[in-house]
Amino acid sequence: MSDRADVHGILLLDKPLGLSSAAAVARAKFLLGARKAGHTGSLDPLASGMLPVCFGEATKFGAQLLDADKTYRLIARLGERTASADLESPVIETRAVPPLTRAAIAAALADFPRDYDQVPPMHSAIKQAGKPLYEYARAGVTRERAARRIRIHALTLLEWRSPDVEFDVRCSKGTYMRVLAEDLALTLGNIAHLTGLRRLGVVPFEGSPQWIFEALEGLSLQARRAALLPVDAALGSSPRYDLEASQVTALRQGRTLNVPAGAPGTVRIYSDELGFLGLGEIEVSGRLVPLRLISAAVNRA
Repeated sequence: MSDRADVHGILLLDKPLGLSSAAAVARAKFLLGARKAGHTGSLDPLASGMLPVCFGEATKFGAQLLDADKTYRLIARLGERTASADLESPVIETRAVPPLTRAAIAAALADFPRDYDQVPPMHSAIKQAGKPLYEYARAGVTRERAARRIRIHALTLLEWRSPDVEFDVRCSKGTYMRVLAEDLALTLGNIAHLTGLRRLGVVPFEGSPQWIFEALEGLSLQARRAALLPVDAALGSSPRYDLEASQVTALRQGRTLNVPAGAPGTVRIYSDELGFLGLGEIEVSGRLVPLRLISAAVNRA
């Protein structure tokens, strides 16, 4: 497809195993004939599941999805440890798995800290001295990593078939599932690594239908583009604020606006004639400050 167009919206892609997030975005971008696209939170090639892909003006609001809570389904194998904490590297340590019961594992999940400082794995894309940590790891070098405070909202046991534990996790951004599997195993007096990982949902899209590549490939270009969610689909947690037509030009020129007294904070800005305009911040002083606006050309389209 040689002709690229300005395509705007969000695609809820079900990323397949074996494909990097960057490669998945490139494939989606090709299928929709889009000039600009980006993902909102990487999934490793060994992980599948929901990967929201933002196109065009929707990329301006990808940070909201990066910061969103996410839900995953994990399979952790007890009794074995790998350097990468998943199937990317071979087993480097084994340990006998005790005769654990389902009740004991469920109790460990219930007692696991909900707020804790998690140390990122060496096999991660976090950069130190300009290089991602995984490059140091593959060279056999270990670097100090600062712990990050993350939050576990829920842990739900699905199945226990020794040595494999399958469970769901709802967590804050920046949580590493491989580290979580290892830390959970420690509470059971054992070691573990991930053998399966699927992202089930990203707030606010939990439970929403996802597109697989095969389904997209079976559609016309027009139908593929029609599958996109609106540019503002991820912003529903922010209150809506409607402008008068006379205020739109001033806003787009970057000027602040006097607004009626109301609760301060981030708002979604709309006008009756043009629809969604972008995000703004209502200050305590009663002024609306534009934060991130979409192109006027999108509203005219």
